Amino acid sequence: MRRLEGKVAIVAGGGGIGGATALRLAEEGAAVMIGDINADSARATADAIVAAGGRAASMAYDASDDASIAGLVDATVKAFGRLDFMHANAADMKAILSDTNALDIPLDIFDRTIAVNLRGALLCARHALPHLIANKGAYVVTSSSAGHMGEPQRVAYAMTKSGVNALVRHIASRWGKDGVRANAICPGMVMTDYHLAHMPAENQAAMLAAHRSPRLGRVEDIAAMVAMLFSKDGEWINGQVMAVDGGASLRP
Repeated sequence: MRRLEGKVAIVAGGGGIGGATALRLAEEGAAVMIGDINADSARATADAIVAAGGRAASMAYDASDDASIAGLVDATVKAFGRLDFMHANAADMKAILSDTNALDIPLDIFDRTIAVNLRGALLCARHALPHLIANKGAYVVTSSSAGHMGEPQRVAYAMTKSGVNALVRHIASRWGKDGVRANAICPGMVMTDYHLAHMPAENQAAMLAAHRSPRLGRVEDIAAMVAMLFSKDGEWINGQVMAVDGGASLRP
């Protein structure tokens, strides 16, 4: 299927899930700008898309920096002439290693997590929205079940994910009548290349036991949902927080 022919998307946070999403959007016909703090990683994904006959470009950007995100949006419009879709996917996965609890978390870790995961999601929306409104486009953010589960650790991470869930509801409520759609995806245990290389088999087995699926997630599972939400097939889905997690969480 090529449901996104003639459309232009930004994937802001191009590693792991973001890389797979960029590839899927390009397969569906979209031109894709891949932004990532790791310029080499973003460039490699863009090169793979171009080599397969698609349209893509890449640039380094900082998800916590307003001017950097503005530059990412401006570069996309200059390269491809328009912007229809924004996938905000960035998170500081190093900070999460020191994200403890409300008593113990170092404030620099808290501030960094807020800056990237929450402020960055807002900035992606803020700079993309004029184009999404003009083109009746869509915004998708990568959230997490941590935002509603209640965990004894990762306090900053959970707070940011609750925050991005509120953000998509706000966007849908404010600009839904203008044709803009905004949704959040909560992945389950998705086995990125890093997890496949470093997660011990016993840890994978423990994760699988918590899922109502015969396998753990793949990055392509999340990419498929993003592509659907950006397409006309997702035209009547707005303001939602959706689990794509193999049944790890069950919510109405």
